[in-house]
Amino acid sequence: MGSTMGEADAESGSDWIRTMPVTYSIDPVRKLIRTTCSGQATLQEIIDHFQTLSTDPQCAGSLDVMLDVSGSELFPDSQNLARVVTELAKVSEKIQFRLCAINAGQDTMFGMMRMFEVYAGKYFKAVRVFRSPADIEKWLDSYQIGDAPASGSSF
Repeated sequence: MGSTMGEADAESGSDWIRTMPVTYSIDPVRKLIRTTCSGQATLQEIIDHFQTLSTDPQCAGSLDVMLDVSGSELFPDSQNLARVVTELAKVSEKIQFRLCAINAGQDTMFGMMRMFEVYAGKYFKAVRVFRSPADIEKWLDSYQIGDAPASGSSF
């Protein structure tokens, strides 16, 4: 089982040599940011990700977000989530976020992402947490501009 982000930072220091734990790509046709947090992604790496998004020229206008945290070994606590939402607020000055679909298969992460859903809700038209990528694709594909997306989380 994983530990919280703060515990991992304290145990390891900030000099880890790891593969990139936070990656993203932007699909300009679908207007979709695909972000993956894997392994032992730290709070600082997530904050850095938002700073990178704010300077990426492809990251502008109205975009949906597909966030995959299913491979993350660290679980955010409520303070980490609040910090992430602060960074989200800064980026939302440049980007008009529409939908946010989160893949969080593990029970603990699923619960924490439900909390994120509440914290970050005002920056999206809809936020929804899922347990499988297939359900995310169906939800995003079913959304038509002008239609209200289905709300609530998938159990």
